[in-house]
Amino acid sequence: METAEHARAAHSHQRAKKAIKARYRSAAPQGEGPWNDTIAHMLEHRSVRAYKSDALPDGALERIVAAAQSAATSSNMQTWSVVAVADPERKARLAKIAGNQKHILQCPVLLVWIADHSRIRALGESAGAPVEGLDYFESFLVAAVDTALAAQNAVVAAESLGLGAVYIGALRNNPEAVAAELALPRGAAAMFGLCLGYADPAGASDVKPRLPQTSVFHCEQYDPGRTTSEALAAYDADMQAFQSEQGMAPAPWTTTALARFRNAQSLNGRDRLKAAFRALGFAMK
Repeated sequence: METAEHARAAHSHQRAKKAIKARYRSAAPQGEGPWNDTIAHMLEHRSVRAYKSDALPDGALERIVAAAQSAATSSNMQTWSVVAVADPERKARLAKIAGNQKHILQCPVLLVWIADHSRIRALGESAGAPVEGLDYFESFLVAAVDTALAAQNAVVAAESLGLGAVYIGALRNNPEAVAAELALPRGAAAMFGLCLGYADPAGASDVKPRLPQTSVFHCEQYDPGRTTSEALAAYDADMQAFQSEQGMAPAPWTTTALARFRNAQSLNGRDRLKAAFRALGFAMK
């Protein structure tokens, strides 16, 4: 007779196999490997662009921020902040900046993630100490990386609570307008937004395929030959199948990637980000 332990192991094996297949489709890696609920939740991640109006549970944001603050941070400088926006009118103004994405209006909370040098600048002013190191590109890059690490921790925490999320990079369409809307101090700039809320089942999406591991995973040294034309063609086919299943117009990933980086105009106004961030207090020498 099958024991409860064997049944759990069999269920875990099937869940792992299903999750790997969903994430990679035709390029799913073969073989076994460790598996647990944390990895399962991460592989089952999907962007949520349709939300119920239900509020988040009391204390959920504080727990999510605690998870975000538990992410790695360079030299413990913690050069990031986050602004939670629930006011419908403010969300509407931010949605307009971000190309009128309707999920910003639907979600109960929009988290705006901020690369933030302002705390350390204020500390320097208070202590009468120089903080010239903040003026260099390395320090801006550290803040941007720290912000992204914290936000991804927040996504994992939110999804573990049954919430859905989607990043909003289009807030960078106009960083100055976002800074004005959120009353950001000098030396603070929005990197991206993050919609949070309970997914509306009517607008549910599936797991989006990713590039095969042969294209992104290298051992010892980078090997450009691991990304083959055959692998990209197979990935194009997987993506177009996914898009068709989701009711989207099929478009090869290779075509989309080339269009995204064709020229300055294809960046949708974000070709001016260096000037915008400098105007907001990041010298980036």
